Amino acid sequence: MHPNLKFTAETETDNKINYLDLTIHKTPTSWNTSKYRKPTFTDTIIPYSSNHPAQHKYAAIMFMYNRLNTYNLYEEEYKIEEDTIHNIIFNNAFPIHSTAHLPPQRNHHHARMTNDHYNTKMDDIHLCW
Repeated sequence: MHPNLKFTAETETDNKINYLDLTIHKTPTSWNTSKYRKPTFTDTIIPYSSNHPAQHKYAAIMFMYNRLNTYNLYEEEYKIEEDTIHNIIFNNAFPIHSTAHLPPQRNHHHARMTNDHYNTKMDDIHLCW
């Protein structure tokens, strides 16, 4: 192994642990997920005024919406992430008319979750370490 490679281990804090770009919340009877961003996160993407091809500028936005619509987030978490995406778009000077066709519609398979009809039982989760 290369000497510059370093591995760290996350520990659970307040029944939460961050894994990749998710925060996993453990409750007595279920698991909930929300989006995780590092404290050093900046909302910088290729600005609209940049001299880059349009498909490069919109790629980050499409990625964020795709990720939003792929994860099964509770309604509240979905709204928080959607607001974050809107702030990123605004802060990078994208005109509203250029993003009017966004976000892509969620299909029925990825319907937004609410506390009433989505609950993963702790007994149904098997983690392999």
